[in-house]
Amino acid sequence: MKITEALLAEHVVFHNLFDHVERTASKLKSVAEVKSLANLIESLLKAHSEVEEELLVEPLDHCLEQIGHRETFHQEHQEIDDNLERAQTARSLKQARACLLTAVVSSRKHFDKEERIVFPLAEKVLKSRTLTDLWNAWTEQRNRTIG
Repeated sequence: MKITEALLAEHVVFHNLFDHVERTASKLKSVAEVKSLANLIESLLKAHSEVEEELLVEPLDHCLEQIGHRETFHQEHQEIDDNLERAQTARSLKQARACLLTAVVSSRKHFDKEERIVFPLAEKVLKSRTLTDLWNAWTEQRNRTIG
């Protein structure tokens, strides 16, 4: 397996989570419920983003810089993080819900960009063996996190 396949599989799981959030957000009755969902998404995205950044984006940083996407990707991560943080510190249900849903929409757009730009770029620029080695590193990191 390759790192791009593993990260894409994680994206599928996230899209299912985002679908759930979008379906249920309007039914949440308290700020605490929204904060709980925002905290869950933040935790999961943090783990995913750290691995993705270290194992895939950093080796491609120079390529992303050349095509003008390096800074954009980092700004998008920050925007998602900021909205999740706002959702967790909001005082009103309406504000918390809006921030959570904004983070979900931003995450979907960011994932789409990764799938259209970063993953194909990795497949083109990095050797197949390197992508497999990066998957092995991903697996080791996941096993350490779980263990």
